[in-house]
Amino acid sequence: MYLIRMKNCAFFARHGVLDEEETLGQRFYVDAVLTVDPGDGLETDSIQATVDYGVAFKVIEEIVTGKRRFLIEALALEVAKALSLRFPQIVKAEITVRKPNAPVAGVLDHVEVTVVWPE
Repeated sequence: MYLIRMKNCAFFARHGVLDEEETLGQRFYVDAVLTVDPGDGLETDSIQATVDYGVAFKVIEEIVTGKRRFLIEALALEVAKALSLRFPQIVKAEITVRKPNAPVAGVLDHVEVTVVWPE
């Protein structure tokens, strides 16, 4: 097994429970840690036999910038499932979604959730 880490993938989207979050939108950040079964991809040096992280980025982007979700937890789970479906070599997908402008009554850097698929 080996890991692919994609850090701070940034997207503008409109997720959240409050109407203002949909109206205004904000930037979301996604990290993906993918545990990959190498098969023969490493030995053969074949991009077709492994996870193409350019394609993985596009999968993440389509989901994050797509339909609105109320929960960033649901967003993270959808990304994990989609990556696992697109790349059967992925044994485990750990997806973190950060929301820097979470509507809380206080000062914080960001709120983040991490979902692991499969559990």
